[in-house]
Order: sequence, then structure tokens, then C-alpha cells
Amino acid sequence: MKISDIIEEFIKDLFEDGDELVEIQRNDLAEHFHCVPSQINYVIATRFTPNHGYYVESKRGGGGSIKIKRIPMTKSDYFMHIISNIGERITSNESSIFIHNFLELGIISEKEAKLLKVVTSDNVLRIEKEKRDILRANILKNVLLNIIEE
Repeated sequence: MKISDIIEEFIKDLFEDGDELVEIQRNDLAEHFHCVPSQINYVIATRFTPNHGYYVESKRGGGGSIKIKRIPMTKSDYFMHIISNIGERITSNESSIFIHNFLELGIISEKEAKLLKVVTSDNVLRIEKEKRDILRANILKNVLLNIIEE
């Protein structure tokens, strides 16, 4: 497991108590994980974004206080946000990241994740790349819309 994954899991565990807001000190966390503070910044900037259901407020100085708030969203809200942000095309890697996040957030089942990965994989979509990414985006959006209706 990479240090970024470990830091992410640690921060997510802080939310386990049902708290919607967690406040951490960048330097304290960096010291705890024996890494540079910029590693903490990287994890927060890439894994605690509005697309992942978080709002981050960062203060400079004094060890770098960071407040991370979990944004309560319904499954429908979250999927509609993702659908509107997918755009006209999506790569296989980008699709996999979305599917992983859906599964991690518990808004799709393991079975749904496997099916989404199959129907959006390059192995199934055997057409030229430009058209494949457009088709993958359309498939992913339509499947998500149908999951919302359940």
C-alpha cells in the first residue's frame, strides 16, 4: 500500500465516529507518517474533493490547519453530479476511478461495480479510440441513470 493510500485511509477513519467535520494539522500528520507536508497536501487535493463528497478549508501557518467536511449527498445527487461532469468522452482509466469511488462510498454493490467495469472496458468496446471514449461515456451515464431509478 502506498503512503498516499495509508494517509487517505487514516483521514477517512477519522470520520468513522459519524462526525461530518474533521480538523487536522498538516505538520502533525506529516510527522505521524514520516513524510513531507506536501504529501499530505497531495492526498487532500486529490482524494478529498467535492467530486469525492468533501469540502476542504485550509489555513496556512501554525502547522497548517485543515478542516475537511463531508458533504451529505443522496445517491441520486451524487450520480447526477457525476453524470453532468463526465462530459462527452471518458477514458477507461477515468471510468475505473469513478467506479472505484462509487464502490468505496457504498453507493453501488460489488456486483454493480463488476458489471460497470465490464461494459466500459476496452476489451468490450473494440472500436477506434475516439469513438470508444464517447461510447464509454454514453454507456456509463445511461447505466448510472438507470441505477438512480431503482
